[in-house]
Parts: sequence; C-alpha cells; structure tokens
Amino acid sequence: MEGVKKWIGAVLAVFVSVTAFFPSGIIFAAPLKGYEAVQVVASSKLTIVPGETKQVSVGFQNVGTESWVNDGRSYVSVYTHGPKYRTSVFQDTTWLSSTQPAKLTESSVRPGEVGHIQFALHAPATAGTYAETFQLAAEDAAWIPGGQFTINVTVGTAASGSSQKSSPSSSGSGSSSTSVSADTSGLSGIVLLRSAKKITAKANETVSYTVGIKNTGTTSWSKRSLHEGNLQAASLGSSSVVVSKTSGTVGPGAMDLIDFTFQAPSKKGSHTVTYVLAVDDAVVPDLEINIPVEVTSDAPSVKSAPVKEKAAREKEAEESTTDGIVSDITMEEPTVRIGVLIVDEETDDEVVVSCVTSWKLYDGDSGLLAELNKDESVEAFYKKDRYWYDRGKGLEKTGSYLRFVPDEENAVCKVENFDRRVTRNAAYPDNEFRNILELRYNSAKDRTWLINELDVEMYLRGLAETSNVSHLEFQKTLITVARTYALYHWERATKHEEEYFHMNAYADDQVYRGYGQESRTPRLTSSVEATEGVVVTYDGKTAITPYFSRSDGRTRDWGEVWYGDVAWLKSVPAPCDKGKTLWGHGVGMSASEALCQANNGKEWKDILKYFYTGIDLTRRWK
Repeated sequence: MEGVKKWIGAVLAVFVSVTAFFPSGIIFAAPLKGYEAVQVVASSKLTIVPGETKQVSVGFQNVGTESWVNDGRSYVSVYTHGPKYRTSVFQDTTWLSSTQPAKLTESSVRPGEVGHIQFALHAPATAGTYAETFQLAAEDAAWIPGGQFTINVTVGTAASGSSQKSSPSSSGSGSSSTSVSADTSGLSGIVLLRSAKKITAKANETVSYTVGIKNTGTTSWSKRSLHEGNLQAASLGSSSVVVSKTSGTVGPGAMDLIDFTFQAPSKKGSHTVTYVLAVDDAVVPDLEINIPVEVTSDAPSVKSAPVKEKAAREKEAEESTTDGIVSDITMEEPTVRIGVLIVDEETDDEVVVSCVTSWKLYDGDSGLLAELNKDESVEAFYKKDRYWYDRGKGLEKTGSYLRFVPDEENAVCKVENFDRRVTRNAAYPDNEFRNILELRYNSAKDRTWLINELDVEMYLRGLAETSNVSHLEFQKTLITVARTYALYHWERATKHEEEYFHMNAYADDQVYRGYGQESRTPRLTSSVEATEGVVVTYDGKTAITPYFSRSDGRTRDWGEVWYGDVAWLKSVPAPCDKGKTLWGHGVGMSASEALCQANNGKEWKDILKYFYTGIDLTRRWK
C-alpha cells in the first residue's frame, strides 16, 4: 500500500526538496505553510528532585512568513513529541492538557521577532535521566519546522540550596508583612528584556511573562522578589508577592531573568499593570515594570436555539414532572458526529478499518463499494481530490468520501493501524468505536478526519471525563452536563461545521475515547442509562453549561470572566474548594466541588441546580 501511495504521489504532484544550511551546521526543514522557527534561547538541561516543580523557558525566532499568535485560529503552542501527543511523566497541573504544556507567551510574534514558550515540569517519583522532547505547533495548521527541542532532565535526590518558588498574584494572599528600612545605597537596576511589549488578553486571563533586569548597582543581589503596585523604596508593607527567587546571586553587571504570571484586569479597555523589584527586602529605587494590557471582549456567545413558542410551552406545562425532571419528549435521540482522529503521519496518512460484524463500505452518495465479512479490513486514504481504498482487490478510487458501516447498529469497528500506546505513550490503544466511521477531507483546514457517527447516549458511554470509581451521583451530574453540551452543539451545528462534525474527541470539546473507555467504565454506563435524555434547560431552551476542574472557594459569574450576562451562570460558594488554587475559567460547575458534594450525600439533580441558577432538568428523548 505504501509503495502504491508513493507512486500515486509521483504521478499527481511534483515534490521539491528544500534544505537550508545555517552557519551553525544545523539543518532545518523547509517552511510549512509559512511557518518556520530557529531556537535562540535553550533550556536543554535540568536537575530536579522527585516531586519538585521547575519552570523552563525556550525562545524561537520566527523565520517564516506567518506571524505567530497565542489566541484564535492557528495559535502557537508546544506539544509533547517523539512520539507526538504522548503523556509526559513530567506533566504539571498548570499544563493546558496532558499533551500540551503551554501556549506562546507573547500575544503576537511577527517574522524576524523572537517568541518564548514557558512551562513547568513536575518531576516523577522515580530518579533517573530523562530526555523530554517537545514540538512547536500552529494549531490546526502545521507542526513548525525547526520548533522541536529536547530537555535532558536528571531526577535525583535533594541537593543543598533552595530552588525558585513562585506564588500566584491574588488579592489577600501571598502577601509579605515585611516593613523595613533597608539600606538602598548600591541598589540600582534597569529592565533590558521583556517577553512582550504589550499584552492582549481576555478578562481575568492568566498571563505568563518574563523580564530581564540588569544589576546596574554596586552590590550583589541575593533574594529577589517582584511585588504588585507602585511602592516607595525600602517599604514593602503588605504588598502582594508575585514571585520570589533565592537561588544563586546576581552580581553587578549581570542580568536576572524572572518568570512570573499575573491575572489580566476584569474590565475591557487599556490598562497598565505595575510591579517593583525588591532585593533582600529593599525596593530597588526608580525601577518599575510597567506592562500595558489591552483587555478584549472575546467571550463565547450564547445563541438561542429554536424552541417552541411560549404559549405552546405553557400549554404543555401540564406535562408530567417526576422526581424533579420535566418530561418534554418531543424529539428523537440525536445522532452526533465526533472527529476522533486527524489522518496524518501518525497512521502513515491512511486508515485500516475492520468491524466485529459483517459490514459495508459506502461512498458519500450512498453508493455501495464493498461488502465485507466480520474482521475483514479495508485500507483507505485521501489524496489529490480522490478517496482511494483497497478491499483486497487492488487499489480503487472514488470522488466522494468513504463511510464504514457495520450491519448491526452500534457494533464496534476498529482502526487497526492506530494505537495510542505506540504513538502517544498512552495506557490503552483506544482505537475502537461504535457504529459508523467516516473518512472525510475538508479544504477549510486542508486535512482529513476520521469521524465517528453514533447516537448521543452511546457517545456518552465513551467519555473519559471521569473515572469508573468516582461517586455515582457525581457521574450522573457530569454526564448530564456533557449531554447538554452535546445537544447544544448538535442544535447549532456551527462549531466544527467546516470540518463536517459537531465535536472533536479532545479537551477543547469533551474527551472521548470510544468503546475502549466504555468497556473500562461500566459504572459510567449505568449513570448514562439512569439519566437518559435529561439535559439542562433554562426557560425552555438548551442551556450552555460550562464546567471546569477546581475553584478557589467560589465560582464566577459569566460576566466576571467573559462579557454580558447569563441568567443561570452566577457565582456560588464552593466551600470544599476553599483555600485551593483556581484551575480553569471558574464559570459554571467546579468538578472538584461537585464531587465533594456527591461524596457528602447530595444528589445529582441538586448538585446541578446548585451550580446553574434557576434551571430545569428536562428529559428531551427516551
């Protein structure tokens, strides 16, 4: 098959190999879709003790033709690599996902400029030497040539001396009670480096930033700390500590790189965030770090789904309400389409599909292409406006996309040449999916997806958003929110419209692993069945129901994080989360608080109505 594909490629296109040689002797691949990078700041070696967390920072010059951004379409971030999408043993809770440590620090990096990636590595318990490889990527566009880097990490026993520790900026916490009259003679500094001249961020967004401060004085710096606000020299008072460093010293003429995070202001408009540097508890005179921050109103919109007229709803308000669930069964169970796999080099640009029952291969116009027995496989791929397939009779082609359809509804089909254990360092292959698979190319993003088409209740069985052993009332809560999310996007059908599916199988929608996950979590299936067809509604409409990992003692109003007002998304206390660090956007349901409430005896319906104010629980299908 591989030889045939190469022959087709040679006939259909002319490929030009371009290799650029740099003075350093490093060889870089040709630019891809305008993206190319050269590493200019290295973080190649790290020594760390088991359980310790350390920050790493790398810098790349943009030598392509496309600007890099850290938000919106084609944002630049870093993923685990070698193999790609593997789960790293150094994953930290601050990572965007288990395979994606961080986004680009700067809001924009134009061609010729230098951008930075900063993220934390959390050491595993096992000592040893590790080589962790990562790769820059422009989301949904390209793996950036020249953007791969490897950090050699030595995990050993604790050494003498202290390491850098940081405390996130927050009102009323992490403050210093120091108020001294230290001698500031000999203290002087100047800001020479900034990771960005100006920050563009959403309201309350956490921003990573780096400053390089040169010691222009006559004394060495030992303890260094950044503090919020405009302070007078030698008077820290009760200012909030942003970050503190005690490792090493910075002699006269040397520069100190300080990495920290801050929270963007909550209101739209232009702001300036100000910090000062303190050395050994004395503020460095005449040194302020002023960061211009432009806060945008880039909030998700709440759209109205088509619903019945109010009079009709009121007439049907004679509908039965059982155990707090409104019965409004007016629709068939939706069939959802889930993008489960981008077909690229991970599977050698093809899929090999078989099913556990007899099955059929159709084209997108419902034309029958082949009838297969149980476990018989078909190799298929897309290339140059044609879909090619081999059912054991040689290579054939069609102009329409391909559908792999089992003869028994909801039977399991397998992608034989995809195994997450091999390519993503996962614990399970997770390459089996119920019902129909579809191979379909889209020109909008110039890529081919394998799409799983199945009923929404079957989809929910394969979710990997919680474990099999979590409390059943929590599982029912989470499944109902997930079902509502699925229905919300099925009704609108706009989020991934240009790629022909409703949701993908990853964390930016909901994590879906298919039949393998279903077989490992039978208790979750019982929770799906116990809540069948139930969704969250407000005034008769499907509600948007955001949820996140953990709060810091309260959830947020929609308007605190984004803009506008959503009646059912109001701030509520989260006592089980009190004293913890916010992990997520903070709007809607805190998963850790919901789990705590379930463990304390609260029922799933009450948990949902606690987090989503004034909502109904409505059964839409059965």
